[in-house]
Amino acid sequence: MSASSPSMPAPLLALRDLRVAYGGIQAVKGLNLHLGEGELVSLIGANGAGKSTTLKAICGLLTPSGGEVRYLGQAVHAQGPWELVAQGLVMVPEGRGIFARMSIDENLRMGAHLRRDDAVDADIEAVYQRFPRLKERHRQLAGTLSGGEQQMLAMGRALLARPRLLLLDEPTMGLAPIIVDQIFAVVRDVHRQGVTVLLVEQNAQRALEMADRAYVLDSGELVLQGPARELLADPRVQAAYLGA
Repeated sequence: MSASSPSMPAPLLALRDLRVAYGGIQAVKGLNLHLGEGELVSLIGANGAGKSTTLKAICGLLTPSGGEVRYLGQAVHAQGPWELVAQGLVMVPEGRGIFARMSIDENLRMGAHLRRDDAVDADIEAVYQRFPRLKERHRQLAGTLSGGEQQMLAMGRALLARPRLLLLDEPTMGLAPIIVDQIFAVVRDVHRQGVTVLLVEQNAQRALEMADRAYVLDSGELVLQGPARELLADPRVQAAYLGA
């Protein structure tokens, strides 16, 4: 036996004792969470559990009241959100956040605005292959699209940034079942292509079925974590989130 064992690689993303407050209200209370390169991890919990707040803290849109977020080994809050995007940390926000008065094509190009390579047109075409409906309407104003089409556009715009870590905040909320299936299929495909994914999703059943690991938040606190398949079978998760 050797005197020392090889060290484990540092996680791509690490939250250590993360706390986030809105005024005097603690929305996230001492959260510890990590993602390794290439994982698909789900974060589930009831409305108001702190899931969206956690994602906003990860991408630098909220300043923690305590603890830290580290991406690629560096503190997130020493950098601007645009710098994190340039390093591959990209979020699709709840509510989609598309530019309503810009066309589909213009929205997609906004996703690539930090890039300086010559493959943007090819990547846009790849998005259109994933979402043919967007290609059919590529000159249409984004604000005139249906909710499902806007979600496709928001995801396509994020992919134009060439994410290394993709944060998805409720990507299927309010969508028709056929669109939900399409969105989940794209998430799986993107993950298979090597993108690390942190998925916040109200559909806990689907989120756990597709994830490697999962975390469960309740009132801003981590209450369960582990392999997603084990949590899917946990009676506490079934009772609280799966309607069992």
